[in-house]
Amino acid sequence: MTDRAGVRAPAVAGLFYPEKPDDLEASVRRHLEAAAWSGTTRPKAVIAPHAGYVYSGPTAGFAFAALATRAEEIERVVLLGPAHRVAPAGLALPGVLSFETPLGRVAVDQELAERIAHLPQLEINDAAHELEHSLEVEIPFLQVVLGEFMLLPLVVGGASPAEVAEVLDLVWGGDETAIVVSSDLSHFLSYDEATRVDRATVEKILRLEGPLRPDQACGAYPINGLLEVAARRHLSAEVVDLRNSGDTAGDHRRVVGYTAVAFH
Repeated sequence: MTDRAGVRAPAVAGLFYPEKPDDLEASVRRHLEAAAWSGTTRPKAVIAPHAGYVYSGPTAGFAFAALATRAEEIERVVLLGPAHRVAPAGLALPGVLSFETPLGRVAVDQELAERIAHLPQLEINDAAHELEHSLEVEIPFLQVVLGEFMLLPLVVGGASPAEVAEVLDLVWGGDETAIVVSSDLSHFLSYDEATRVDRATVEKILRLEGPLRPDQACGAYPINGLLEVAARRHLSAEVVDLRNSGDTAGDHRRVVGYTAVAFH
C-alpha cells in the first residue's frame, strides 16, 4: 500500500467511506452540517469514532465540528488510533512521507516525528499502518475541516498510559497543534446494555479517570495516555455526542458504541 514516493495509499476507501472524491467530500460535509455545532468549546483534543461513515459518521461529525471552531489556527494534527491488524509493542510511526485519501495527500510531520524518534516505545512500522482503518477514516474529516495541515500518525499497540503520555507531552505544542484520538466504545452488546456500559465509560472519561479497558473502548490505550496528560494539564472534558450503531444504521441486537469528546 506504499509506493516509491513514500505514500501510504488508502486501504478502506469504498468500504468505510466513499471512494469518489466528490461523494466523500459531500458525505463529510453532510455529517459536519448535521452536527450543527453551536458550542463555544475550542478543543485542544478530541476523541472521534472510526467505524464506517454510515454507522459512526454522525458522531464523528460532532467531534470534528467542535475542532472546526479553531480550524484557522491548527497547522498540525497528532492522530492516534488503536491497532486492528498489526499491533506494535508500543507506538508506531509509518516510514512514509504522506498519507493519501481520495481528497488528496497529507504530509507526515517530519519535525514532530524526529522529536519523538529517540523514545524506546516508538518504532517505525509500515505494516502497522498499511491496512489500519482507525487513522485513515479520520483524515477526510480533517481535510475538509482544516484544508492544509501536517499529520503525525501513530498506531498504538500495547503502550502504557505513561508511554503514550510521554509522546503526547513532546508533541503537545500550542494552538497550532491539535490532538485526535480515534476510538469506538463497546462492541457487540445489545442496545440497552451498550447504552448503559458506554454511559459509564464516558463518565470515567469526563472525570479524566483511567485506565479504560479495550472492551470499554477499542482505543483505550491512546485514550488512557490522553487522560493522563489532560489531568496533569488541567483540561476539562465535554461529551458532545454519544450514541451507537443501533441509532444510525444497525439493528439493536449487537451494536457498537460511539462518542465524541472534546478536551479544552
